[in-house]
Amino acid sequence: MLLKKMYKLMFLTMVITGTLISISSYSWMGMWMGLEINLLSMMPLMSDNKSPHSTESSLKYFIIQALASMILLFSIIAASTSSIFSMNNEIMLIMNSALMTKMGMAPFHFWFPEIIDGLNWLNCFIMLTWQKIAPMLLMITNMASMSFINMIILISMTIGGIMGLNQTSLRKILVYSSINHMGWMMMALSTNETIWWIYMMTYTLISMILIYQFNSNKIFTISQLIPSMKLNTTNKISSMINFFSLGGLPPFIGFLPKWLVINKMIENNFIATTIIAVMLTLITLYFYSRIMFPTFTMNETTSNISKPKNEVWLINMFNSINLLGLPLCTIMTSLL
Repeated sequence: MLLKKMYKLMFLTMVITGTLISISSYSWMGMWMGLEINLLSMMPLMSDNKSPHSTESSLKYFIIQALASMILLFSIIAASTSSIFSMNNEIMLIMNSALMTKMGMAPFHFWFPEIIDGLNWLNCFIMLTWQKIAPMLLMITNMASMSFINMIILISMTIGGIMGLNQTSLRKILVYSSINHMGWMMMALSTNETIWWIYMMTYTLISMILIYQFNSNKIFTISQLIPSMKLNTTNKISSMINFFSLGGLPPFIGFLPKWLVINKMIENNFIATTIIAVMLTLITLYFYSRIMFPTFTMNETTSNISKPKNEVWLINMFNSINLLGLPLCTIMTSLL
């Protein structure tokens, strides 16, 4: 058991190292090498001998990532020999497409929901948060066409909103929510990198609270979540706060990064894109509300099962950050 934990920690360290190599490298080959270290380290973390679904997911992940890496390497070589390939703009589009495939951004998201659905909650958290950092930061270094980026942003938000409507698996709901958020992150990254970091940290915090709650209660579907919330008031309040925060509803902290992105986009005269993005995000807010609605229309039942005090304290602390984060950040910003 100890040996298993040690090797998982070792591979997790290598996943982090691969990402850091990618984002700190000065050459495209170094960036590509960092992505490959990240991929090869992620494979053992995804594989679990107790579950055939996780092994299947890890194999699918390897095939998709290897294909994207091959296309990325081809585009790097093509870009370095510009005398052969005169249309550098097209090469940059191919490179961006490979990076979008790596992070599961629409319209190259076809593999993402199926792979996530076969993983445990810890691996889901890594895939939804950490694994997006390197490809997204690499994309911003070679944005060939702003119209292409705007198109990808709107496609991601549309697919993330519409495809999440008919899902019952919480992992798939978080995947499509992640695709929607990737659109917002690309908007942030195309205007101001600092806002992107704020958005990424906020999204990671909210996802961590939700996934921690789902993992501790062994919840994977909506049909399991609703009885859990009926039995426990803490679960009900925590789920409500974090789902609405993930949807960007004020006054929760999830609204803060969206607010910053909207302000920056309007300053840069991307008004039409901003209006469409806000309207598409309302779809995701709708299916979060649909999850929460049954718990507030049914009578609460009692349960003899109680959570450890330290676990309740941790959830309450994160929920307090979620509730008070936006007002505190607003006050701090006005004082600066």
